[in-house]
Amino acid sequence: MTVCCGPLLAALSACLAATSCTGVQSALAPSGYHAGRIAALFWWMTGVGVAVWIFVVALALYYARTANGEQNRRRDGWLIVGGGVAFPTITLTILLVYGLAMIPETVARAPEGSLQVAVTGEQWWWRVRYLTAEGEQAVLANEIRLPVGEPVQFRLDSDNVIHSFWVPSLGGKMDMIPGRVTWLTLRPEVTGIFRGACAEYCGTSHGLMSFYVQVMEKAAFDEWLAHQARPARLPADAEAARGAGLFLSNGCSACHTVRGTPAAGVIGPDLTHVGGRLSIGAGIMDTRPGQLRDWLARTGHIKPGVHMPAFGMLPDADLQALAAYLDGLE
Repeated sequence: MTVCCGPLLAALSACLAATSCTGVQSALAPSGYHAGRIAALFWWMTGVGVAVWIFVVALALYYARTANGEQNRRRDGWLIVGGGVAFPTITLTILLVYGLAMIPETVARAPEGSLQVAVTGEQWWWRVRYLTAEGEQAVLANEIRLPVGEPVQFRLDSDNVIHSFWVPSLGGKMDMIPGRVTWLTLRPEVTGIFRGACAEYCGTSHGLMSFYVQVMEKAAFDEWLAHQARPARLPADAEAARGAGLFLSNGCSACHTVRGTPAAGVIGPDLTHVGGRLSIGAGIMDTRPGQLRDWLARTGHIKPGVHMPAFGMLPDADLQALAAYLDGLE
């Protein structure tokens, strides 16, 4: 039984290890310059660690099989000095120098004129602002889009507790500390959709505080950014129009902004183009009418500790109309 299960378990472990290295939130599937450097450091450290382990095990097996009493002081002395002192010292020094050499480039600012994105950690979502030479151009939440092949300068802060901004497939993490501004440069090299998360425990819904980063071709990104700067589109049908009225009459506008309408709240996420985003609730639900309706009715149940009140007291028809209005804000 042991003979049969051993290779099977080894193969299973290998499969699990391989699948854990892929996906939209894997530091070992780098799609950005800085993530590639970090992944290379990981593999070098892993390789050296395996080499050291093999050396130590081989040494232990050698001495375990040596006849009792058989000693060679000269040989043993060289093994102690070489294997116990010189080898780990040289190995760790090389890894230390290799790792420290990465620090300047990982903390360096993006070149002058690069795209700037300001991200603020909230409880428990992300406020995203695109900054240009003319000032603030677009505001959204829980989603970031970037042009491929270009360095992007992130300005990170928090107005409540410590958060940590991390997109594993694109680069390293950076803490967001109340009262301070920290900076992070990312340079995506592959188009696609990647998942980011808060890497610092920040409260009740820390595990439900994620976001998506979509890396696009430059032309598509410029078109998207220009669209984000425009006001919200008018409701497309009667139900969505009724939902727009309900949005204002039920106090949603006290917390949320929908540019081009009287809604100008700044407490919650900007919803001007929420219908065109990949997710709602900080990466936990799709932007479909049914999901939007559930979010409105059971907000606190879906995301414990969220500051947004649930509107489950509204009739289902009103919730459907609100969802239709939000879905149409593309």
